[in-house]
Amino acid sequence: MVQIGDVVVSLDIFREKFLCDLHACKGKCCIEGDAGAPVEQEEVEKLEEVLPIIWDELSPEARAVIEKQGVVYIDQEGDLVTSIVNGKDCVFTCYDENGCCYCAIEKAFREGKCNFYKPVSCHLYPVRVGNCGPYKAVNYHRWDVCKAAVLLGEKENLPVYKFLKEPLIRKFGEEWYAELELVAEELGKQHIL
Repeated sequence: MVQIGDVVVSLDIFREKFLCDLHACKGKCCIEGDAGAPVEQEEVEKLEEVLPIIWDELSPEARAVIEKQGVVYIDQEGDLVTSIVNGKDCVFTCYDENGCCYCAIEKAFREGKCNFYKPVSCHLYPVRVGNCGPYKAVNYHRWDVCKAAVLLGEKENLPVYKFLKEPLIRKFGEEWYAELELVAEELGKQHIL
């Protein structure tokens, strides 16, 4: 691990390759698993604000869950996460005509209908940010669902940190990311990567 400011970063972020292949996976990361996506407390209000904009995009089941428990809940580990449908699908998941799922919030953002992209944990995936004592910890999360993304990332030789440049800057800032790039360069010179 390396430390950048108050953040410790796994070397996997530099070593592993990743490039989402939505055509291959069909967006399974939004519908697989047993809990919703982690949400920061300050994001709850943004999720509620965007709700009227995306409401018609959501499935009737998702709307029923939101009406009953809201946009988020506390999971078994005590984390604040997006509400889910049928024990797995994020309530913000929608499908296109090809059966590919997508985030209704991101779609609204890309169409200029709102200024909230989606929860930062979703934007950062396959990276998960946790706590390590007084530090934030940035770790690469391996999941079979993303096998095609790993293969495509290897083919394109795209390290995780480069694939996630935009969300890492969103989370930690441009100055932090610039330092991350310098660390990557130094690790490369030392043949650690």
